[in-house]
Amino acid sequence: MKPVVSPAINPIMKVLYLCTHNRCRSIVFEAMTRHLAGDVIEARSAGSHPAGEVHPLTLHYLQAEGVSTAGLTSQSWDAFEGFEPDVVVTVCDAAAGEQCPIWFGPVLKVHWGLDDPSAVSAEQTDAAFKHCLNEVSARVMQLKMIAEQSLSPDQQRRAIQALDISIPNH
Repeated sequence: MKPVVSPAINPIMKVLYLCTHNRCRSIVFEAMTRHLAGDVIEARSAGSHPAGEVHPLTLHYLQAEGVSTAGLTSQSWDAFEGFEPDVVVTVCDAAAGEQCPIWFGPVLKVHWGLDDPSAVSAEQTDAAFKHCLNEVSARVMQLKMIAEQSLSPDQQRRAIQALDISIPNH
């Protein structure tokens, strides 16, 4: 007799990372989430006023860490009208203050602000990107731990809200 295989208790968590220009921090979050937690989290990134291209240093530092950059693009949040995220994470202070499109619905919105590593002097670039990658990795791993648990949607929301409070902004 074959064992009965039941479907996963929790569907994959869907996360949309937002930054105004969608060229650095939100892209790093999307790529690192796919790399570290792609089995339990479906990640996308977007911007309210996308730059239209991913910052070259973002791609460079992700690739240097062995993280795939395939498919990463700077795009508008309008491209995700049908995505229906479980959580929207703003990663820059400007995006945190913006009103999300109404089609997001009653989605949980949290802010995990990070300094922009592409906006520092040339002498600080390496350290800034490495710090950003370390912060993002830590945050993604905490989010992954929540996604792996058998939680009700309400329990998941509370766990993510608690996580939002416990992570330093900078």
